[in-house]
Amino acid sequence: MLSLLAVNRAARTIVTGYPARACTTLRSLSTTVGPKQGAHANVASAVTGTAGGAKVLTIDSMNPNIREMEYAVRGAIPIRAEKLREQLKTHPGSLPFKQITACNIGNPQQLEQKPLTFLRQVSALMEYTDLLSPQMIDTTRKLFPEDAIERARRNLSYVGNAVGAYTQSLGIYEVRQDVARFIEERDGFPSSPDNICLTSGASGAVERVIDMLVSSPDVGIMIPIPQYPLYTATLAHVNAQAVPYYLQEDKDWQLSIGDLEHSLAEARAKGTDVRALVVINPGNPTGGCLLESNIAEIVRFCERHRLVIMADEVYQANIYTETNPFVSFKKVVAQLGSDVELFSFHSISKGMVGECGRRGGYYEAVNIDEKVMDQLLKLASVSLCPNVQGQMAVDILVNPPRPGDASYAQYKAEVDDIYQSMKRRAKKLAKAFNSLPNMSCNDAQGAMYCFPRVELPQAFVDEAKAKGQQPDLLYCMQMLEETGISVVPGSGFGQYPGTFHFRSTFLPPENLFDDFIDGFKRFHLGFIARYSPKI
Repeated sequence: MLSLLAVNRAARTIVTGYPARACTTLRSLSTTVGPKQGAHANVASAVTGTAGGAKVLTIDSMNPNIREMEYAVRGAIPIRAEKLREQLKTHPGSLPFKQITACNIGNPQQLEQKPLTFLRQVSALMEYTDLLSPQMIDTTRKLFPEDAIERARRNLSYVGNAVGAYTQSLGIYEVRQDVARFIEERDGFPSSPDNICLTSGASGAVERVIDMLVSSPDVGIMIPIPQYPLYTATLAHVNAQAVPYYLQEDKDWQLSIGDLEHSLAEARAKGTDVRALVVINPGNPTGGCLLESNIAEIVRFCERHRLVIMADEVYQANIYTETNPFVSFKKVVAQLGSDVELFSFHSISKGMVGECGRRGGYYEAVNIDEKVMDQLLKLASVSLCPNVQGQMAVDILVNPPRPGDASYAQYKAEVDDIYQSMKRRAKKLAKAFNSLPNMSCNDAQGAMYCFPRVELPQAFVDEAKAKGQQPDLLYCMQMLEETGISVVPGSGFGQYPGTFHFRSTFLPPENLFDDFIDGFKRFHLGFIARYSPKI
């Protein structure tokens, strides 16, 4: 039904061992040379790859599930963008643009979003603890506000003044307490730190839950179309089935329960053991926000069909509409008194924090069997612990400066400035897309993206197919080559058959935003002129 479903055609072949020639070579080495000489011969073979004329690890012998994985956000276009970036460094003026504008990924600080001062102050103090010593504290107080100093001391006490040491596998207990309080304040319902697991980014949390859900290649997980490629990539990695359902573009990307029912029934009729439903809210790549009534319908649907809900809520602070405020799945589950199993995810990478590289996130597990919780702890233990500075950033995300604190006014001003700027850019970009021929775009109600629909001329579609390329991929590649703007084609996320889209962040700096839009407009108008029928 979709090219996206190629993930379900991942090879079932199990790699059972080394290639026969390699095994024969190893056996002959062990019988024809002495131990010392054999050791040297093995090292030489490993380095030169001449043992029997073949490598042990090849593209054919590797894990076929990894070979089948695709991740469009860092696919062909961003790879090409990096090469062009290097060309601009080594040969300035050799391209028709001055810089690469990376709109392919929600990476705010790459596009000059200012880090939050309080978070960086606390991080600095925790990294260089001598600043808190009696000998230096007077100097430190001249540079850092008192609440940053106290937060650093408080958080250091959780880890024995050693941020370079391992923590508990589920994350620092006191930070998990702060996460639970944040959830209680947000939703008005209880939350327990025992149900919170800190992770190195929300992606790691999603991967861990999918790993727990999948027990055989017959297991399926329902994913939205369009979707964030993390889900299809992870399902391919664990050799499981992606069961797609379509979001409704003409209804601001809401979910249709009828479509959910159809997709589920079709998959189960084919023998797929469908166990979970992924919901991304606010939406990536769509920018849509679900109505509370729609969330309630989804919860009841999962109750009826015994499905675990995976609620990806990392953009919950990025809401730009009054009509569709963010409502968590946890809140709706609690309001309904539902016993549906739920994992919800959050991250420091998005919102106004934007600390993607620090890799901090968490999941909350609701109505999950206690024995499964024990297994989740075991799985977390294999990785020892999450990134400690990421955990500390999560603590500031969920427990920022409060009114009356020395840093509150500055923190609030910085957050408000980032939010208002992002809101303006979201509206401006959607308006620009809607002003162009052969293009339409829903307003971004949330997240960091617009997902415009492009009516590609048939002549161009035919040209792309003749080249063996997806038309929207070729369109986006041409955009990159002419403007330096890097976006992600809709085919990387999945889209309704016969439609073409691309995803663009609205993260370029506001003072450069008009130039970014003008560059895109020039490209698109020129593109339409080139491929329109000549009269």
